[in-house]
Formats: sequence, structure tokens, C-alpha cells
Amino acid sequence: MTVIDLESYEDALATYDPVMGLEVHVELGTRTKMFCGCSTELKQDANSQTCPVCLGLPGALPVVNEIGVESAIKIGLALNCEIAEWCRFARKNYFYPDMPKNFQTSQYDEPIAFDGYLDVQLEDGEIFRVQIERAHMEEDTGKSTHVGGATGRIHGASHSLLDYNRAGIPLIEIVTKPIEGAGARAPEVAKAYVAELRELIKALGVSEARMEMGQMRCDVNLSLRPHGREKFGTRSETKNVNSLRSVERAARFEIQRHAAVLNSGGTIVQETRHFHEEDGSTTAGRIKDNAEDYRYFPEPDLVPVAPARDWVEELRKGLPELPRLRRKRLKEEWGVNEHDMQSILNAGAVDLIVATTDVGAPSDQARKWWMGELARNANETGRGLDELPVTPVQVARVAELVASGDLNDKLARQVLEGVLAGEGDPDTVVEKRGLKVVSDEGALGTAVDEAIAANAAIADKIRGGKVAAAGALVGAVMKATRGQADAARVRELILERLGVEG
Repeated sequence: MTVIDLESYEDALATYDPVMGLEVHVELGTRTKMFCGCSTELKQDANSQTCPVCLGLPGALPVVNEIGVESAIKIGLALNCEIAEWCRFARKNYFYPDMPKNFQTSQYDEPIAFDGYLDVQLEDGEIFRVQIERAHMEEDTGKSTHVGGATGRIHGASHSLLDYNRAGIPLIEIVTKPIEGAGARAPEVAKAYVAELRELIKALGVSEARMEMGQMRCDVNLSLRPHGREKFGTRSETKNVNSLRSVERAARFEIQRHAAVLNSGGTIVQETRHFHEEDGSTTAGRIKDNAEDYRYFPEPDLVPVAPARDWVEELRKGLPELPRLRRKRLKEEWGVNEHDMQSILNAGAVDLIVATTDVGAPSDQARKWWMGELARNANETGRGLDELPVTPVQVARVAELVASGDLNDKLARQVLEGVLAGEGDPDTVVEKRGLKVVSDEGALGTAVDEAIAANAAIADKIRGGKVAAAGALVGAVMKATRGQADAARVRELILERLGVEG
């Protein structure tokens, strides 16, 4: 890979103001495609979900997916946008090897939603408002697989395979207005915006928004301008960035690259860029055309879309609690501070904790296990919390067993370990591993007597008033019972045997 000179981040920001524009594509979770009845089900045989419409065959006429329109309106409303009383589709003409029609049905100067905003919260609690230019409907392209090259890209490949199953899947493209004033925090703002947008999309139920599966992807437009200048610099567009971390890294890298080019007397080329996950760098794609080069014109085969105002208001009333307001409410209900709530959000644990409390677990216990033992396992295995093979119901059951005294924390961790290993639900793991707390007073009494007899000197210290020394005897009993005793009860029995008040 070509080595690209970079300016230090601090020096870049000392001279230039970054200006960003973020374009996010969201695949809608409709059962059928945007303009035909073909299924959108994933992982089917290549080209098995196609028809004359999405293959662009002569004489085939498209029909708009009503649920796609409804989803677009919901997104627009949640983003505080105006909803168009009348809008229409356009043909975006470009060389699309993975679009059989060789044009994309999209919206150009008449989007369904426009002039909105989304408030995003940064890690220190600061709220940054991102202005939304538009949200418009369009269709996805097919999938190209380039064979024979070393990089998986078209350059160097011997041939390409095309799968048109994805061609025509409904997309909503959400475009921000230029994001100014973020300064050194621009990469953080970009990441926070996409994270908040993803949570909003999921809350609306219009898409799963799984970035790793391409259901949501971001194009990061970035330019620099010297401090004090109003005119924007020339922008680059890093395409199809598919993780929150990568959005932040792409913005940061481009700030440093642009600054290095400008400081050396060079000129920024308006182009698309490819992002490389392995090192966070970008490389040149193609020279970026202006909108005029796409030769947009109104789609003649589709009637305009004119959402009735009463329908729009009905959808507005049906919107769920939006993520930032929900987090604020949960923070107050759970009694956590801003830092802890941000940690829960960053871990992707909010919905899991809510689901665990919904089936009966106290919120502090739900947070304890998801943000403790389970978060540790997720980090060690490189998975998201929602990818772990454990359910909120199972976590709630572990919390219940601890509350009832059947498990202590040490044993509970072993139970979760067994659940994650596929050994069954918590009760099955407890039974198979023999993990229940020893509650037989006779057995506990015997273990306590043996510990006192084996540690006479410590026992004498306790009798002499050094009650803290009881911890050593508790440890001895816990070791003898393989950690299956109730430590609090063991301490009580030790003090009772020694005639000392705790």
C-alpha cells in the first residue's frame, strides 16, 4: 500500500478548520424491494431474487413500496424534518455495472424529507446539533465480487461476478448540511452522529441498522479551510465506511492528509476515497463528479408521492420514545451518573439491560452482570454484547439465584461461563457443575470448626477483639467448600463459635 504523508493532528487543527458532510445510507427492513415484489431476504442463492423490474428488462414497470415511503416519513419526522407535500423520483444516470438498468431510481431536488436536525451527545456530555439537509428514498445496487486480484477490488482482478439480489432493496439516504464548528472534535462528532442515528433507526423499527452487514453505511465528506476564511475547501468523500470506530478514524485521517497536502503546497483533488480497516488509512478511488454529471431527470414510470397530512400526523403520533430522551429517562430511573450511562451506551448494553429488567431483574443487578462479567467476555472474544450466546432471561435468572442465596457472585460467574459455553440455561449449569451455595448449617458448622482448629492463633486474635482477622478464617472455609458457602453466614458462624460480637 502506498505510504501517505500525514500532518500531525494537533498541527493540522492549529491551522485549519475541518468541515464535514455525512451521507448515511440505511437499508430498510421491508419484506420486498422498493419498486417490485422480489424478496429482500438475505443469504439466498445469487440472482434468485430478481424479476423483470429489478433486472431492468424492457417494458417492466416499477411500483413504489408503500412501507418504504412510510419508513422514510418516520425517519424524517424523527429527524425533525419537514415532510414534503409532493415529491417525485428521478433517474440518476451513471455507469452502474451492478445495477442492471444502468441508472438508479432516487430522488434529486424533491426529497421526501428536508431541513431537520439531530442533537448528539459527546462523551463529556456536551450536546452538538447536526443539521440535516435531506432524507430521500432510493434503491440499492447489486453486489460485485472481483475475482483473481490480491485486494478483492476491481484493479488486478481477472473477472467479476454480479449478484443482483440486492439491486432494488429500499434505501434511505440521510444527508447532513455542512458540519462546522466542531474543531478538533470533528471525528468524535462524526462518530457520535452516526451512533445516535443508528439508535434512532433501530428504535423506529425500520431497519436493524447492522453496519457490519452493510445495512447502514456512511460516506464521510471532509474539507479543510484556513482559520478565519469562510469559503469551504475542496472535499474528499470516503465511501461506505461501515463501523462507528471507522467513521471516526476516517475523519481523523483525512484531516491529517488534507493538512499535509495543503502545507506542502499541493492541491486537494475532489475524489472518492477507499477506507482501509487494517490501518485506518484511505486511498484514492475516482474523481468525484458533480451532481450535474449524473444527468438527473424525473422518473417517467413513477407517479409523484404526495403523503396526506393526516397520515403524516398519524405517523408522528405513533413515533416511539426517541433514544436520547429514553437514555435520559433511564439514567434517572437507574440512578447512574453521566459517565456510567455513556459507558453503558458505548458497550451497546442499554437494550439488553432494559430487557433484563423487563423480565424481573433489579436494574442494578442487570447492569452489574452485563457491564461486568459479560462485557469482559465480549471484549476477550471480540464480540458485541448482543452477539453473546446468553439472553436477558438467563441473566435475570442468574440474578434471581444470587438474590435467593442459591448462588454467590463467584458461583454466578461460573454459571454464566457455563451458559456462554453452551452447557444450557443457568439452572442446568448449576445442576451439572454442582454450583449451589452450601446452605446446610451442619456442613457449614463442621467446616467452620475445622478452620478454627487449624488456625488457633488467628482464632485467639479474634477472641482478643481483632474481629477483622475473621476474614482469614472465612477464606479458609470458602476454600474448603470450593467457594460454595455463603461468606456472610460463614462469618456469623465463626464469630458465634468464638463468642465475639460482630
